[in-house]
Amino acid sequence: MIKHKKSIVIIFMIITLLSTVAQFAVSVNYNMVDYLPKDSPSMEAMDLMEDEFDEPVENARVMVKEVSITEALTYKEELESIEGVSQVTWLDDVVDLKVPLEMGNSDTIESYYQNNSALYSLHIDEGYEVEATDEIYQLIGEENAVSGEAVNTATSQKMAGSESMYAGALLVPIIILILILSTNSWMEPVFFLTAIGVSVLINLGTNIFIGEVSFVTQSVAPILQLAVSLDYAIFLLHSFSDFRKEVSDPKQAMQLAIKRSFPAIVASASTTFFGFTALTFMDFGIGADLGLNLLKGILLSFISVMVFLPALTLMFYHWIDRTQHRSFVPDFKNIGKRVMKLRIPSLVLIVLIIVPAFLAQSHTSFIYGTGEHPQNTRAGQDVTVIQEEFGKNMPMVLLVPEGDRGKEEELVQELEDLPQVSSVLSYVNTVSAAIPPAYLEESVTESFYSGNYARITLYTDTDAEGEEAFSLIEEVQAKADSYYDETHLLGESVTLYDMKNIVQDDNKLVNWMTILTVTLVLLVTFKSISIPLVLLLTIQASVWVNLSFPYFMETPLVYVGYLLISTIQLAATVDYAILFTENYNHLRKEMSARPAIKKTIDDKIFAIFVSASILSSVGFILWVTSSNPIVSSIGLLLGRGALLAFIMVVFVLPALLVVLDYIIKKTTWKANFYKEK
Repeated sequence: MIKHKKSIVIIFMIITLLSTVAQFAVSVNYNMVDYLPKDSPSMEAMDLMEDEFDEPVENARVMVKEVSITEALTYKEELESIEGVSQVTWLDDVVDLKVPLEMGNSDTIESYYQNNSALYSLHIDEGYEVEATDEIYQLIGEENAVSGEAVNTATSQKMAGSESMYAGALLVPIIILILILSTNSWMEPVFFLTAIGVSVLINLGTNIFIGEVSFVTQSVAPILQLAVSLDYAIFLLHSFSDFRKEVSDPKQAMQLAIKRSFPAIVASASTTFFGFTALTFMDFGIGADLGLNLLKGILLSFISVMVFLPALTLMFYHWIDRTQHRSFVPDFKNIGKRVMKLRIPSLVLIVLIIVPAFLAQSHTSFIYGTGEHPQNTRAGQDVTVIQEEFGKNMPMVLLVPEGDRGKEEELVQELEDLPQVSSVLSYVNTVSAAIPPAYLEESVTESFYSGNYARITLYTDTDAEGEEAFSLIEEVQAKADSYYDETHLLGESVTLYDMKNIVQDDNKLVNWMTILTVTLVLLVTFKSISIPLVLLLTIQASVWVNLSFPYFMETPLVYVGYLLISTIQLAATVDYAILFTENYNHLRKEMSARPAIKKTIDDKIFAIFVSASILSSVGFILWVTSSNPIVSSIGLLLGRGALLAFIMVVFVLPALLVVLDYIIKKTTWKANFYKEK
């Protein structure tokens, strides 16, 4: 690496340039439904309906105020003419407008038209969400409203690019400031960011071989990779700076720096790598998609730091020499002494809160979809406006075998009696169970019968998800199963119900895999049985405390965020504990436990604070800048989790290491701890 430094730098620059161009050819998927397993009930039902029926399920609602029946019909025609809108349903599709409205069913009419406001049900084709919703907004103006799945997808898609740029614009200066404070050269932060920035761009570009990434991966993975792997560059260059003071030849200093920092970087990268590996085993595809990208990112960051950074540094090390500045960091001498005075209160406090935190985080209420858009956005305001005028409306489609219209009529009557069902649309209650479909034109029957299946559409007044919505799904499924051996249910609520069941199973698998893989790395690193347990307890306690906040604040938590952060926080912040404990073990061979722990705190508290503050800044900036509830939730949990992990490593871990010193000595292979004379 040192001998061929120029060639290495040129090769990396070429690959980075190609990757920067290639990333624009990677498509981003904003539809969470696509990441459900293909064998999940809702996905099988969706495939079946697409095969059997031409008319899709609505995924958007448009409300136009202050219109007459004639004007509303004109708006319907204009909506139908928009590219990407494949179906528009309104009042004229369910009642005969030649008959005075006063003579019709008031509940049916008020579902589409009331107080001179018209409400249309639309289906917007996948891939046309942004273009179609833009045209709809242009057609209806600011005073009217649009809501639904398609609108959520379009909003996420439009905001993702600009929000990522905004997050980066805020984050990079903060990281540079933190790095300037932590180094003695104005140029060192540039070297850090260049090495990791190169690996981030290569990671983004190599996604072209995957073909498509989720919007969560696109928003979170690059920034998370930067924050998690920046430590590798800091470890190497700090070692290089130390050896520059001992040897005059920069090449020799770099060789020694690589040798010294390699074990720490490998241990740090391994825990993160194997922690993220657990995500790839999730059935829910967003976790697997993010896990694969983070694995690739960590591997590329490791290669960049161990190959590209030494070559780059040796080519331009004189820039570091010329841009030296005085240290801006105060001396942390004797802070270890002060921290150790708090060891008993720290242990008592963690004993008091760890059980309530564990119980609280397991009783948090969850959101399984993307959640609601903030009220300061057009999408959030439109949902409120439509619900205030027409109430909630969540469509659900039930497919049952075609043939027995008597049985179908009985089922429809039972479904209509359910309190959360506002209306049911089927052949038997729209046309008549007494009229054979063969006597009617296909245009009348095709939306109800396919030749194999009957389609029954339910309109409910529940939210897309929640206890009430999920209970209704179970009730509808049970009633349908009591009449037919084969039934299929689909819709947004049903998809979220499936998602809930799948990700809850994923949670157990991912958590256990993360703990087991990280434990294995720690066992190999420290050659000890007790040290991995102490480190895992320290970081896992910070995870539990972090995830208990939503319970005590009575705010629902996006489950995907909960699932990812329980893995990411453990995998990313256990590095702080590793760095601390490695230094302590080294000093413990030269002195007794208390002096060793005090010196470790003095020596490493700032390095850990730098790493934690960068990761925390990444999290809080994602939280502030993202309008997507999933990304925002991950950001808040990550920012808070990094700070909690820092507090635990500085205050609780030293206390545990001192209190358990005898046990650690007896359960560590070749501990060689210092013996008091």
